[in-house]
Amino acid sequence: MKEVELPDPYTIPYKGIYAVCDPNNEYAEIIEHSNCYGGAAWSQYHYSRAPLVLKARMLGNTGRYLVKTGTSNLVLEASTAAAGIESVIVSGREVSITYAGLGGGGVGATKCRAIAKGVICHDITESGGGRAAKGTIVVPRRERVLVGIDDTDTKEEGATWSLTHNIASQLDCIDSVYLSHSLVQLFPVAARTQNCVSTVLEFGCVDAAAKEELLQGIKAALLKYSVSDETGMVVLSDFDAKDIYEYSKKCRSGELTKDYAMDYARDHGVEVWIDGNGVIGALAALPWFARPGESVNLGAELP
Repeated sequence: MKEVELPDPYTIPYKGIYAVCDPNNEYAEIIEHSNCYGGAAWSQYHYSRAPLVLKARMLGNTGRYLVKTGTSNLVLEASTAAAGIESVIVSGREVSITYAGLGGGGVGATKCRAIAKGVICHDITESGGGRAAKGTIVVPRRERVLVGIDDTDTKEEGATWSLTHNIASQLDCIDSVYLSHSLVQLFPVAARTQNCVSTVLEFGCVDAAAKEELLQGIKAALLKYSVSDETGMVVLSDFDAKDIYEYSKKCRSGELTKDYAMDYARDHGVEVWIDGNGVIGALAALPWFARPGESVNLGAELP
């Protein structure tokens, strides 16, 4: 029999916790990478009932909470609303998030989150057993950076989805966190390589310098490893990418020209970093960040 040795038997540290904010700091998305899907799913169920939480969903082992910033009157009730987010306060380049929970939910609200990657500092109470517990963590304020990429392959070799993920994984760092990857099905035009799919990468960057270094790294890697002469790379720094919804819908229902894509990008604040024909599909991918389950379905609509 193998003997079990647990140095801290009641703590499962989160892999990382990040806060992406809108330009006015009125809304934030709290993104939590968990080491335990069961615990994260329990949190999603209970946290969704907190007054500040507007939307809550799971993306694999990651919980994503769209919240209104500020402080709420969080009322905890065993079994039905046993944990939640009490406050989200943005101050300069930092975000303070206060969690509270009962029993095991209190352990998650304190010790499990306090030692996650991305946490600058924390202040937590005792937790576990029958206690009510509370914990505040401070994380960097981040802005969402979306990178749309298409046409890195040819009919003989390559695959855009895998190249982009490998590049993003290599460039993932504490200042520019790699948050999600979605394959986006496009209208099957005649010029496609095979399946007519583009990719959007989502990052959370702490400042303009981190963003610039990230994007230069992605561009350099694409120019090095792409086997196509028509690679497209576009970039949007936006909280929700709603301005690109109309274009994406058109690109997923019919064939568009490169001129139309370039004009649309210019008129809607999208930076073109590599200007091959792939910009057509790269631009259409942007609104589908963190929606990999829906983006592969040509008939899906954005919520």
